[in-house]
Amino acid sequence: MIPVVLSGGSGTRLWPVSRASVPKQFCELFDESLLTKTLRRLGPLGPVGLVGAQETEVLARRVLRDLDLPADRAYFEPVGRNTAPAVALLCHMLLLDGAGEEVVGSFHADHLVADEETFRRAVTLAARAAEAGQVATIGIRPTHPETGFGYIEVTDRAFLTEEDGDEPLVAYVARGFREKPDAATAERYVNAGTFFWNAGMFVFRVDVMAGHFARWMPDTWAAIRTIEADLSNLDAVYEGLTPESFDCGIMERLDEHVSIPCSIGWSDVGSWDEVARLREAAGRENPALFEVDGTGNFVFPHRDRIYGLVDVEDLLVVDTADALLVTRKGSSQKVKELVGRLAAAGRPEATEHTYDLRPWGRFEVLRDTERFKSKVIDVDPGQRLSYQSHNHRAEHWIIVRGNPEVVLDDEVIRLSPGDHIYIPQGAKHRIRNPTTEPVTFVEVQLGTYFGEDDIVRFEDDYDRA
Repeated sequence: MIPVVLSGGSGTRLWPVSRASVPKQFCELFDESLLTKTLRRLGPLGPVGLVGAQETEVLARRVLRDLDLPADRAYFEPVGRNTAPAVALLCHMLLLDGAGEEVVGSFHADHLVADEETFRRAVTLAARAAEAGQVATIGIRPTHPETGFGYIEVTDRAFLTEEDGDEPLVAYVARGFREKPDAATAERYVNAGTFFWNAGMFVFRVDVMAGHFARWMPDTWAAIRTIEADLSNLDAVYEGLTPESFDCGIMERLDEHVSIPCSIGWSDVGSWDEVARLREAAGRENPALFEVDGTGNFVFPHRDRIYGLVDVEDLLVVDTADALLVTRKGSSQKVKELVGRLAAAGRPEATEHTYDLRPWGRFEVLRDTERFKSKVIDVDPGQRLSYQSHNHRAEHWIIVRGNPEVVLDDEVIRLSPGDHIYIPQGAKHRIRNPTTEPVTFVEVQLGTYFGEDDIVRFEDDYDRA
């Protein structure tokens, strides 16, 4: 099968760590990014594909590169149009590639799964159902009445059964999807035993799903089918698409589909309350937190900073270089409203970080003033920045780690930790890391303008010239 990751969204509920510039799926909330964890989990199922956003294409391609995964089935939408157009684009491109009879699994990039063995068993059973013409979903056995999730109701009619593990897995014919319920309805669902959380995992055959799009979303499908194989008209087509979720546009309209209930330790990592629960359940100690008569508090620290809490309980404290969030446990769903207020006030912190990830590495802004701007820049092994110049600034570079090569007006200069080089305004320059270890240097800019758009590129490994 072809497992495909849907990697969209801005992740505002996990602000200030997750922002539009570096959304939730790229944040290292649990030692590595959620997208990295998802790709590792899906790898044993087949060659992985991805549908993401053009704004985060650089970030997604970095993850694929770091995991040594091919990007031949990675597609990037120019504007977000919800999940239905994303799945339609995927199906169309696979049809153009002659893969109409392939089975595809669609999975979100920013979820966690603790029991990966049972997860893969469930997906394998879903693939068998898809080969028989069904659209299959993975239903999560609810652990409590939850009003924030949609539910899938199943009948007692088994379509397929798999008994390889300790607990048999069954693909039941589903009655349908149920919208997010109120508290009383959610409790009734859990007690009934036939309702399962909709985790947004769908498995289907490409040509079967193409037929569903043609029947239930004909306008969207007709537009998607005009996209050229080289994606040259992708922007124009997407501009005219109507946003629609895959659940509403397709799944809720199907005459029949199947669902596989299972317990796989799934989480949508949808709030700081959930992050705190997951980290605490894993027994992760926080050496940065010191308390006096405080209980139930959680801190997501910024680097090596120390946090002291006195006579407070059940607080969530989330710290970054330029923003601090403090809320009570149980209230973190309101963070999205807070981000809206920041955006309305014109605060760049609503969407932008002080650091930026690039295809060659990353940089972090230390100071940004009218007189100068300073950064710490990391260049990944084997990578190099574009050959470029600046019209409004000169730069001083001090190497603090690694052994890079600098090209300055076509002259190659090899540097070591402690070396300094001056880049005059207007000079062509680039830095390259030819080693297997990271390179880090401090950059100080002097001039009249320090915006990231003051770059003239002459050569670039990432098609930005």
